[in-house]
Amino acid sequence: MKSFFHVQDIGDLGAALKEALEVKANPFGWKHLGANRTIVLVFFNNSLRTRLSSQKAALNLGMNPIVLNVNGDSWKLETGMGVVMDSDKSEHLREAIPVIGSYCDIIGVRSFAGLKDMEFDYNETILKQFIEYSGKPVISLESATVHPCQAFADLITIEEHRTNKRPKVVLSWAPHPKCLPQAVPNSFAEWMNAADVDLVITHPEGYELDPRFAGNANIEYDQMKALEGADFVYAKNWSSTKPYGRNICRDSSWTIDKAHMDVTDNAFFMHCLPVRRNVIVTDEVIDSPRSLVIPEAANRVVSAQVVMKHMLEDMQ
Repeated sequence: MKSFFHVQDIGDLGAALKEALEVKANPFGWKHLGANRTIVLVFFNNSLRTRLSSQKAALNLGMNPIVLNVNGDSWKLETGMGVVMDSDKSEHLREAIPVIGSYCDIIGVRSFAGLKDMEFDYNETILKQFIEYSGKPVISLESATVHPCQAFADLITIEEHRTNKRPKVVLSWAPHPKCLPQAVPNSFAEWMNAADVDLVITHPEGYELDPRFAGNANIEYDQMKALEGADFVYAKNWSSTKPYGRNICRDSSWTIDKAHMDVTDNAFFMHCLPVRRNVIVTDEVIDSPRSLVIPEAANRVVSAQVVMKHMLEDMQ
């Protein structure tokens, strides 16, 4: 595996889920793979679960993780090509990336969408530079358009808690005071489309996901109708796509509360975290026994470890 951005990068999905459960049951069983190997985790943006879970996964595999917080630990980095560097940015990615690559065996990168230029964001300009210039396998730890480790962890969690052979999974937009990227819903939709689930996406008009990610999901603009009979409810805010990167709806009726969950089939509640309580979801729902947000977060170690394991096995 040379890079990890999309569901197809993991190979056979059924085999990957089986492997994830094996890794979860025996997290130190492949520690020999990472002996004398180093992973550099590059963060352009804040992180809690991604940083900790990636470090833990690397340690479980015997690797040495190095974390670089770009905005605090290094020179400010220029990401654009052909620019005149006469401002506050002292180093260009074109030099920084091969230097980072010379210090490690795997690179993980977290870089959010700017939400100003859809073409720039959806071309994954920053991540593609890491692939081109580092010479090392690259993991998206959330990029402008995708968050595959999160989506893989979400699918592992659903696999562990499903009671129906083909559960109904609803991805519901929810309000938020800030404009957020589409990376999490993009990847969630992509992975659910590849899995054996019935995916429904519900959101206000103007929040349509790129068809490359929405795939064959049923799009329902009536949130309550979408939630009827659901087995899993995944709440997430994302900014509009038409126009791009804006917060065009603040309708609090989309907040997931007990009334929303009551129309489901006793569904589990899911969210990637961090979550704005009583904006995205009410206390009553997220604190209920049907909330999976903590097990879901714990599975972030498992998903990252399976990905790193594949990369290390390719180096043997």
